Amino acid sequence: MTTHNFSTRILKMGALMASCFLMPIAMANSPVGQWHTSDEKTGELKSVVIIFEQQGVLKGRVEKILRKDADPAAKCDKCSDDRKNQPVVGLEIIRGAKKASGKNVWEDGEILDPENGRTYALRLTPIENGAKLEVRGSFGPIGRTQTWVRVP
Repeated sequence: MTTHNFSTRILKMGALMASCFLMPIAMANSPVGQWHTSDEKTGELKSVVIIFEQQGVLKGRVEKILRKDADPAAKCDKCSDDRKNQPVVGLEIIRGAKKASGKNVWEDGEILDPENGRTYALRLTPIENGAKLEVRGSFGPIGRTQTWVRVP
């Protein structure tokens, strides 16, 4: 093996190791990942939502329903757009969120509440070093904020 090949391998290994250590830091600054949602009144886990980035825009879908009394085959019968009568599991509930310039906030998207079929303006803010995510849905000046917890 030549010195050049050995040096190249060492550099590649170093870059790989660095990316392994930096990945959690990058995730802490992003809503991308898997999140547990919970009932605001009881604290019971409701679902797992996966948020992913596609062409610079965040999207999110329901990966799993966790409530023990929920119908795993439930459909969004109250939705009024292309999601009408689609299964809740796999349903895209987050669309169009983009990172705000100079901030650790994603906004200008929408979030769907599959229970009532309504969509709301969306703002996502990672908190507690990315362990939690503030999810704000609003309609004009009125809205509510939920805190989702990152799935380990």
